[in-house]
Amino acid sequence: MTILLNNFNYLKQKFFNWFNMALKPVIFLLFFFLSGVCISQTENKVWSLEECINYALDNNIQIKQQLLNIDLNEKELLQNKLNMLPSLNAYASHGYNWGQRVDLYTNTFATDRVRSNNFYIQSTFSLFNGFQKLNTLKQNQLNLLATKYDTDKFMDDISISIATYYLQTLFYMEYIEITKSQLDITNQQVERTKKLVEAGTLARGDLLTIEAQQATEELSVIEAENQLTLSYLTLAQLLDFPSAEGFEIEKPDFQIPDTKPILTGPNEIYKHALITQPDIKSAETKVESSEKGLNIVKGSQSPDLYVSGSWGTGYSGADKLGIDPVTDYPQIGVTQNGEAVYSISEYTVYDRYETKNFSDQLNDNRNHTVTLNLSIPIFNGWQTRTAISKAKISIESAQYDLKNTKLNLYKTIQQAYTDAKAALNKHAASVKKVEATQEAFKYSQQKFDVGLLNSVDYNETKKEMSNAQSELLQNKYDFIFKSTVLNFYMGKPLTLKK
Repeated sequence: MTILLNNFNYLKQKFFNWFNMALKPVIFLLFFFLSGVCISQTENKVWSLEECINYALDNNIQIKQQLLNIDLNEKELLQNKLNMLPSLNAYASHGYNWGQRVDLYTNTFATDRVRSNNFYIQSTFSLFNGFQKLNTLKQNQLNLLATKYDTDKFMDDISISIATYYLQTLFYMEYIEITKSQLDITNQQVERTKKLVEAGTLARGDLLTIEAQQATEELSVIEAENQLTLSYLTLAQLLDFPSAEGFEIEKPDFQIPDTKPILTGPNEIYKHALITQPDIKSAETKVESSEKGLNIVKGSQSPDLYVSGSWGTGYSGADKLGIDPVTDYPQIGVTQNGEAVYSISEYTVYDRYETKNFSDQLNDNRNHTVTLNLSIPIFNGWQTRTAISKAKISIESAQYDLKNTKLNLYKTIQQAYTDAKAALNKHAASVKKVEATQEAFKYSQQKFDVGLLNSVDYNETKKEMSNAQSELLQNKYDFIFKSTVLNFYMGKPLTLKK
């Protein structure tokens, strides 16, 4: 038996040694591979504009706070609905009294310690109060609707901000390509110039000028890459990402057609925006809410009619019940005939008394009331008149807010339309300018290669081509953003897809 155990322990030890040497590394590598796949899938995800916006709307902390405001208003509205119902309250008390007092249930003086219990249920229902509760309910319904519109407006602002930085990031991505392309041309030209200087065709000063241009363009590439990094960081922060590392956005293939696209006029866009934009709806709803507020205040001028009812009972330790009535009356005298005269009390005399049973007292002491109450306001220090005046001012202020919101909306649409139209015209001009500067640069490069053009004039021609390409890129994205905003005001979703 001992030999078998020793053999078993030996085999077990061999198995664990084999596991540690063979299987354990395999499992570790498998785990590392799967982890790498998961991380790679997360980091290599390419985000479209729609995905960025949807992610922000689902995870942005400020949006979640706005949604909490909606929840609070919903709870307030529910409370207003419940306020329309009758009130019902119950009361109970348990106490002791020492010293002389009139007992509530026996209507006699009590001097000893007396225990008392009281039970009471009361209900009140408003029959008419100038429709204040009804108007308050309607006002809170409007306030809830306005809060939802404000939340939609906040979400729209977040979406536009994301679209702004998304396009800005795309701009720097293309701008880096332009700067690198310019640097590649300069690098090639430096190599050519070195050969021409070595051959004696060009002076060394031309090489130094080209190398200075090379250093300037290298710096431009670094600055463009830094701007791209900052733009990615800003966009990631808008999405509440913990880090911008591994974050990559989709690069749509969009080009402005040669034929000018037809832009919808600002007046038509404005008419459509008045119907769809949440800030306009919110301002209109707040005007209605302030009007309901005036009706609430006016309702306080009306009489208040309400009915109330109650049921009550109680227990008192002073409520005594006689036990064993006395039948042996004392003799108080005799008649002339010698007959005995006994004292007969008007009330029954008992030999002893006990506190009346608790349940019997609750049954005997029951009382019910029904009351119709009417309250007529006559004079309250002019408070109602003041409140009405303030409510009218609130209506006027809300109306001004509505007008101002509409005016700002029209200005924004008009400005976006003008900017989009200007960017479109600039884009068309920039296309021609790029074509012209590219041809001029080719011609200058040919002249420079054969020594017919100095390095200063060559760099100037190249700089003009670079500036033209940058202007074309800027006008392109300016038009894309402004036209996207105009489409948004037409009720279309924010997208860069055709």
